[in-house]
Amino acid sequence: MAEKKQDGLDKCFRHFSEEARELYLNQSVPYLEQPPSPLEFYRNWIGPNKPCIIRNAFNHWPALSRWTPEYLREKLGSKVISVAVTPNGYADAVTDGRFVMPEERSMTFSSLLDVIEGKVDKQGVYYVQKQCSNLTEELPELMADIEEDIPWMNQALGRSPDAVNFWLGEADAVTSLHKDHYENLYCVISGEKTFILLPPTDRPFIPYGLYQPAVYKQTADGDFEVVEQTDAEKVPWIPLDPLSPDLVQYESYSSARPLLCRVSAGEMLYLPSLWFHHVRQTHGCTAVNFWYDMEYDIKYNYYQLLDSLSGLADSS
Repeated sequence: MAEKKQDGLDKCFRHFSEEARELYLNQSVPYLEQPPSPLEFYRNWIGPNKPCIIRNAFNHWPALSRWTPEYLREKLGSKVISVAVTPNGYADAVTDGRFVMPEERSMTFSSLLDVIEGKVDKQGVYYVQKQCSNLTEELPELMADIEEDIPWMNQALGRSPDAVNFWLGEADAVTSLHKDHYENLYCVISGEKTFILLPPTDRPFIPYGLYQPAVYKQTADGDFEVVEQTDAEKVPWIPLDPLSPDLVQYESYSSARPLLCRVSAGEMLYLPSLWFHHVRQTHGCTAVNFWYDMEYDIKYNYYQLLDSLSGLADSS
């Protein structure tokens, strides 16, 4: 009886995902040649919860021409910032059955640029990826080069961003597959970002597990060890790597339909809340993103219900 119910649930999930693709989801991430009006953006993209890439949305930002390594070194050289360091570029990812976070290292911006520019010998992969409004909190000197918010997005949502984040890292730095409850406007200043995206309706095909958290720590000889946080609660995370998915262990993922998109300098990705995403970048890519917290939005509650139902399927 339980097996029959599970088969029925799996069938419903497949139909739900297929109908979402047929009725309203795009087969690729579309481009808009200019920013829409707030009403158009809410009606066509936020409401339906669909991603898009927007061109010509921040051509007026001085950052597009100013943010060279030379400028950043002059502006921020002695500034101490927080940098994520890992042995392989995978931070906040499932490794050897644990959820392993990066070593958070304090270093000057000039020292980071020395790493990015290959001026020093080092072990590990470096990435500025702190997501607590690090641009406004750690690097306010750069705020004059961008806008502090996106006016048409503010109007569409009726609120200002909850965080403005700065990103800079090496090509080997990878953001593992995950989702956020933020509406996300991701602006690439230099280089290129590559996103793998999956809609919330593909949640039933995406595996989750509970993993003991741990942290990388670089030892005196330069090697990295994994220090388990035995007193911390286990973390729910996705063990699957969409670059090389193990379809034997995670057979259900074969029903997912990921979208691949590349966001180049001067382009803005609208990444809707609760879309799964995996991110890579070209070496030295710089970006800024604006997060709008939608935890209590209607669509958040709707997709949380789907998440709960999928969780029941995961545990059966």
